[in-house]
Amino acid sequence: MKKFIYVLFLLAFGLVQVSYAENISYDKSGFEKVYNVIDDAVYDMRYYSANNFTGKRINGYNAPIAYMTKESLTALSKAAEDLRLQGYRILIWDTYRPQKAVNNFVEWINNPDDIGDKSFYPNLNKKDLLKGGYIAAKSGHTRGSTVDMTLIKKDGSFVDMGGTFDLFSEISHPDYKKLTLKQKRNRNILRKAMLKAGFVGIDSEWWHFTYKNEPYPNTYFDFDVE
Repeated sequence: MKKFIYVLFLLAFGLVQVSYAENISYDKSGFEKVYNVIDDAVYDMRYYSANNFTGKRINGYNAPIAYMTKESLTALSKAAEDLRLQGYRILIWDTYRPQKAVNNFVEWINNPDDIGDKSFYPNLNKKDLLKGGYIAAKSGHTRGSTVDMTLIKKDGSFVDMGGTFDLFSEISHPDYKKLTLKQKRNRNILRKAMLKAGFVGIDSEWWHFTYKNEPYPNTYFDFDVE
């Protein structure tokens, strides 16, 4: 009993730490580079650049390359073909994201001296990004079957979606009420093709889709993008 009380005392004062096991993997054998399957996709890998909410390149992104699990990439290729027939190509902002990158996001949020790029969260306090659900300590991207993407025309020209990637605002909600009819139509074209291919979206980001039958639903990967 005395030993038990002593351990509780240590925990209460933070003198020992309890680590909870989680399924972290560094095995990328189940992954494929997107350009090996979809040869006309365009890339703007935001976390390899400084053009993101932190204002810096993110840990784990050592090359502007998009990886996905093989199963989700096969499904994405079907969506890309559907969109191709409608006169579009896909532009990818992010796919697989290492756990170290997610940790980097959380570290940035917890550093009050690093504002990053405020244009991505113009109406929010930085401290609200994590608790508000805008940034997660565990991300579906880390499981390898999620993609952040938009449409461009076959000639490479811009398709108006009514808001940009990683804008932490209600504007980014797929059903945002103040969109023009054209913007609503463009978002719906993307969403319809992705749902048909077996992906599901989320309520807060029009660009975010996860393969419904993802092969690693409980595994978070941490190999570098290179």
